[in-house]
Formats: sequence, C-alpha cells, structure tokens
Amino acid sequence: MSGIEFTVDAQGVGTLTINRPDVRNALDWEAMQVFSDLIQKAAKTVDLRALILTGGGDTFVSGGDLRALAPYTKRRDGLRLAVIMGNALQRLRALPCPTIAAINGPARGGGAEIAVACDQRVMAAGADIGFVHASLGITTAWGGARYLLQLVGYPMALELMATGRVLGADEARQIGLVEHVVAAGAALQSARALAEQMVQHPRQAVEAAKRLLRFAVVSPLAAKHAERRLFANLWDSEFRRQAVQRFLNRK
Repeated sequence: MSGIEFTVDAQGVGTLTINRPDVRNALDWEAMQVFSDLIQKAAKTVDLRALILTGGGDTFVSGGDLRALAPYTKRRDGLRLAVIMGNALQRLRALPCPTIAAINGPARGGGAEIAVACDQRVMAAGADIGFVHASLGITTAWGGARYLLQLVGYPMALELMATGRVLGADEARQIGLVEHVVAAGAALQSARALAEQMVQHPRQAVEAAKRLLRFAVVSPLAAKHAERRLFANLWDSEFRRQAVQRFLNRK
C-alpha cells in the first residue's frame, strides 16, 4: 500500500498525509505515483479551498525511499524520478488555493523540496529541515532549488544545498525558510487553524491574492496588469457590495 491519503472536510480544507512509518515516510515508485495522482485529484476537487500536506507519526517526509530505489541506478531512472515528482510539485504550486506544509518532524532531501513547494510552512519545535542531497552526490530534482531560492535568496540557498546543513525550527524561521514555529506535536493543528482563517473569506479573493503574488514573483509588470484586472472583477461582486453596506450601516 502507498500509505498516502487525501481528505477534504466540510469547510473545504484538504489534508494530504504521507503515512509510511516503516520508512520514515520515504517515497518509493508507487508512493510517488500515488502522490502525483492525488495532487491531480486535488486540482479537480471543486470544493477544495486550502490544502495541508503533512506526514504521519513523527516524520514529515524523508525524501525518496533509498532502499526501494537502490536497484535503479541508470540515468533514465534518475530522469523518471525527477519527472514524476517534479511534475507533481509543479501541479501543487499551480493549485489556485493556498497550500500549507505542516512539518511535524524531519523534512530531508525530497521532503524539504515538498515543504518549499507549498505556499506556507508551519514547523513544530524539534522538527528539522535539510537539503541533504549533496551528501549522496546529487542535487534537487523536484523543483526544490528554485522554490528554495525564492524563499531565502541565492547566497543562503547555495549554502544550504552545498553544505547539506540540517536546520532546526528556530533557525529555519530566522532565515525565512518557514513562517511559523509551533509547539512540538502542534504542526497539523496550527496549520489547520491557519487554513480555517483563510477559508473564512470569499474564495475568489483568496485565490486572487495567491495568483497576484505568483505573478509578482515571475514578472512585476504582469502582476500590475493582473492586479488591476482581478481587482475590477472582485469590485463588481455581490459580496463586496453587501460588505460595504454592513460597514456603512454599522452602529
């Protein structure tokens, strides 16, 4: 069994859990394909308004399952590995709803790549995160280098990837790698609380905010035009008109 589950609650908050405790939530070929399929399923889930990614037990994700992948040593195997999960994380990035990594324990290698592919990261005290690929003589394969670069900048991204240094929660927050550090055991609960705050607001407004920020990362000029277009569309909405009336009629 893949050990990966996807659920959506009544508020539209989805949770994708990687639960393979025997291998510290590492991903073999089957698990990678199921992960990819479930991201596609999430993209097609019309009532999904936020998505949390987390690991079962006391580990987030420890990357690829090295024991299961050991027989696959050829270039074509490395390319297959990169394509399956690289495409999956690209689709994760493209989801219109906010995505949150609830880092409940170690996030190593590919697990760190999954974490930085999300929009936000909530990390438990005692958890850690490391781009440890260099210790195996490899580099990121799933998009992690460019996602990390956007979070911490070039000098720090290079340092983390070239040294393979593993960071505790507080240091990860200090350099901007994670946004929230919470008590041990509280990552999922805190991520859910954050998601529930987001889904209180009109879906179109939240998704527009994410779209604008993504535009701005790629092209500030494109973001300017997108911002004006999206704002004009949202301005002409019944929700906004009613919200203004409630404000004007307040006591």
